[in-house]
Amino acid sequence: MSQGSDKEYEQLRVSGLHAFYGESHILHGIDMVVHRGELVTLLGRNGAGRSTTLKAIMNMVGRRTGSIMINGNETMTCQPHHIARLGVGYCPEHRGIFSALNVQENLTLPPVVRSGGMSLEEIYSMFPNLYERRFSQGTKLSGGEQQMLAMARILRTGANMLLLDEITEGLAPVIVEKLGEVLVKLKNKGLTIVLVEQNFHFAAPLADRHYVMEHGQIVEEISADELEAKQSVLDSYLGV
Repeated sequence: MSQGSDKEYEQLRVSGLHAFYGESHILHGIDMVVHRGELVTLLGRNGAGRSTTLKAIMNMVGRRTGSIMINGNETMTCQPHHIARLGVGYCPEHRGIFSALNVQENLTLPPVVRSGGMSLEEIYSMFPNLYERRFSQGTKLSGGEQQMLAMARILRTGANMLLLDEITEGLAPVIVEKLGEVLVKLKNKGLTIVLVEQNFHFAAPLADRHYVMEHGQIVEEISADELEAKQSVLDSYLGV
């Protein structure tokens, strides 16, 4: 594939990204590319800057400099709701479920920002637990059900690039396995996924490529077929 055609398939290109919270300089020149249909992870220890990278892509940090191209569009001056309209769905670590609303109300509250979103029927087929609990309040859901709801909600909006932050944290192994199956289905549907994940054993078999972060910088890029050869390098960065 030529360099020109490579660029046609780039859904996200981050170049020289710096991010700040007040006086704190968190990201120090992030460079990364994600192609359409890829599942890419951001790996690293706590405090490496992985979650801040997702927030910076959404323009949800205090200040950012550099370049973030989404579908070939420069987005550094865009507000978060405009970035969502480009097909980016952000699932934060805290999930953001509305506790006073039931499952179906949580699903239908966010506006559909572009065509191609999944219908309620498709969502309930992918997440049968949510169908069973569709009239339950957000506060009555388990942690795993809340995570499924947070993901399902952005799928309904028409997002085709998902930024997922620590979706398996604190969840039972059976729920983690179910989320892995969902990610495979979404990837097979052609969605692009950027996954911040602490559970490397969950992420490893799913991802096409891994970016390893340390101190607000990307220090290593490892493709799926390089993983075995570079396992010791990865372990040293992750503190395994």
